[in-house]
Amino acid sequence: MKALPQILILCIAAISVMSWAYAEKQPLDIASWMLGTWENKTERGSIYESWSRTGVNALSGKSYKLNQHDTVAFEMISLVREHDKLIYIPQVSDQNDGQPVRFASTKITPDVLIFENPEHDFPQVISYTRVTTDSLVASISGMRNGEERKILFPMRRVK
Repeated sequence: MKALPQILILCIAAISVMSWAYAEKQPLDIASWMLGTWENKTERGSIYESWSRTGVNALSGKSYKLNQHDTVAFEMISLVREHDKLIYIPQVSDQNDGQPVRFASTKITPDVLIFENPEHDFPQVISYTRVTTDSLVASISGMRNGEERKILFPMRRVK
């Protein structure tokens, strides 16, 4: 009979730990607000960025322009979970010899994702900031030719 209270306490503790672990959001779940298609209207036309889930530990994205009825992709992106970090991996055919470049997450919150690679020429920082459910601002920044640069891409969700 004395063992019953101890077993009960152990069961309650185990359930509490399991509930806490389940409730804790993983980095990729926190980034799921990026899923969908986003548009950045510019003077030279619209640029789109589309994100989809490609697995438990990965999102896939692409940046493209519509040239009349043709889709012209210019950047493929993987967002993968490695341990407790997200790794942002863009691949642009006419940059870095067409090879992917890795940017590790330095900040993951429900509204801000920041990825950095201080060894890359430009950008060294890539970020996404959720403004509302249907709008975000992406940015690239860092040093270029000895000067600090930052380029903003305000986007709105189109689907």
